[in-house]
Amino acid sequence: MSSKTKQTGIYLALLTLVATLGGLLFGYDTAVVNGAEKSLVDFFISKITTDHVYAVSMITQYKLLVSTVVVLVLAILSSQILKLVGKTKGGITVAVLFVAAIIWIINYVSEAVPTDTALLQDTADSIKGFVISSALVGCIIGGSISGFVSNSLGRKKGLFICALAFCVSAIGAWNPDGFNFFFIQDAYSFVIYRIIGGLGVGLASALSPMYIAEIAPAESRGKLVSFNQFAIIFGMLVIYFVNYFIAKSGDAQWLTETGWRWMFFSGVIPAGIFFILLFFVPETPRFLIMKGKDEKALAVLSNIVGEEKAIAEIAEIKETLHEKSSPWLSYGWAVIVIGILLSVFQQFVGINVVLYYAGNIFRNMGFDTSSSLLQTIVVGVVNLTFTCVAIVKVDKFGRKPLMIIGALGMAISMILLGMTFYFQTVGLLSLILMLLYTASFAMSWGPVTWVLLSEIFPNSIRGAMSIAVAAQWLANLIISWTFPMLNDNKGLTEMFHQGFAYWIYGIMGLLAAFFVWKFLPETKGKTLEEIEKFWKK
Repeated sequence: MSSKTKQTGIYLALLTLVATLGGLLFGYDTAVVNGAEKSLVDFFISKITTDHVYAVSMITQYKLLVSTVVVLVLAILSSQILKLVGKTKGGITVAVLFVAAIIWIINYVSEAVPTDTALLQDTADSIKGFVISSALVGCIIGGSISGFVSNSLGRKKGLFICALAFCVSAIGAWNPDGFNFFFIQDAYSFVIYRIIGGLGVGLASALSPMYIAEIAPAESRGKLVSFNQFAIIFGMLVIYFVNYFIAKSGDAQWLTETGWRWMFFSGVIPAGIFFILLFFVPETPRFLIMKGKDEKALAVLSNIVGEEKAIAEIAEIKETLHEKSSPWLSYGWAVIVIGILLSVFQQFVGINVVLYYAGNIFRNMGFDTSSSLLQTIVVGVVNLTFTCVAIVKVDKFGRKPLMIIGALGMAISMILLGMTFYFQTVGLLSLILMLLYTASFAMSWGPVTWVLLSEIFPNSIRGAMSIAVAAQWLANLIISWTFPMLNDNKGLTEMFHQGFAYWIYGIMGLLAAFFVWKFLPETKGKTLEEIEKFWKK
């Protein structure tokens, strides 16, 4: 290996490392709630069933917040519809959706606060799901604006916004009662700060893999983008350890009142490091060319692939960027629909139920809080290990084989896990199935989905990736919000012994495998420009 080649390799590795810190914060921020889940319920939610005044205030404000979230999500969905089908056709659809939403909101808000104990508990479960998954509202917003941010401000400045959002969220979630400037219950002050963190996660989920994909050579792009997923999982594993040691630092009362705060505050450290390091990385060549900064683009590419190859690659990029942007349907519906379904299936297989509620699941298996957090670390280690498998194999085996094998592995694991709950035989086998499920996801749909999303959208409609990312976070919100309602519902529990939800996720795994086999193109070894030509057929 020549010294020049070695230098370019080191430079590329350093750029990838900095960009993956966005993924690390993504994982850190989404998994921190895992260790804090029980404490948050004890601190904010448990009083709903015992204190009527508190219950009325919490439920009333909850309805208003849910209504606001519905309007926000609908506004985001509407903007995507208008971009896809135009103002004329889209306007009618948007109008119908808003009328339906307004009617639903009026009926929902006007409902009386339940007094029946069972109904009150169901409402508390719903609020629990909302508080735990609230960051996902921000993720939807961040994902939906990622296209605008990446095209107007750039990939690098977008990552700066991510770092700042993470910092604000970590500090606010640490002390939501002290920094409650919103004149609402402290629980919902916490929710707002988590939404801000989610905004950073949503942006990072699109911008970090996009940044890596746009600086990486075609022959190593799959591996390098997969490092972003490695960083996500590594961030999760780090916070699992942080949560465990914080939980061991005091008794149950201290954990409920104080310990969970330090779990969230710890995110300031990686967020601050990420913010500082971003000053030392360049903008991506493709964005620089979009903005007419060809010389800067050449300098960046020359440091990555050498000057001769850089000149040829710039010519190829400019050929596909003859327009700064094109209508999202320029390449037809196929690429849009496939991007959305990739995102939706990644979440509907239930992975974030494991990531957010692993402690709860392990407690249902009979483990105490400390043991549950320790088992969560084991899940994190398995997740990290098999993500490494994906990194090694994604450019050798291809994207489709890994995705199909992973989907089938998840489907079998979830169906069998549901059976262990249904037949009330939870124990070692249940733990093994949970680990098998995690391994199947980690070697396939975890990293490879992001590889594919960063690859399949043509340069001139790269902003359309935002609709897929937004769909992913919306699906994540639906799954995470509804899990407590499915898992803790008295009727479903009596009938299925908490196995029902896992069977749903198993069926989704089977559908995901069929989707990949039937509709997904293979992108292994192709340049972004070659992949673009596929959609022109």
